[in-house]
Amino acid sequence: MSNIEHHVVVLGATPKPGRFAHQAVLLLKKHEYKITPVHPRFEEIEGISAVKYLSEINDPVQTLTLYVGASKLDNMVDEVLDLNPQRVIFNPGTESRALQKALSGKNIQWVEDCTLVMLNSGTF
Repeated sequence: MSNIEHHVVVLGATPKPGRFAHQAVLLLKKHEYKITPVHPRFEEIEGISAVKYLSEINDPVQTLTLYVGASKLDNMVDEVLDLNPQRVIFNPGTESRALQKALSGKNIQWVEDCTLVMLNSGTF
């Protein structure tokens, strides 16, 4: 699968340049991945149309990368399961045991890692 066919959803994407979620969008864009940023307050991030909720995404998702706190994720378990991504990346600070347990129960691969490091090291 080429990068352009690999759909990456960035939950917690932001246009704020100093944030890791913003850096992830920039790096994914540089590597030519298909990106869907998700944030309830922004319509566009780095020229890419954003959605407010995971439920607005209809295309299959290969990777969901998380940039929201574990407390918010604990309340989003059903939404993430409904999205049915092939893989979920828990970036530092996003580790939700409830979500990880639910993903394991549905045989959805998940890792605790850093999207930026993975992209820069060729392990994404």
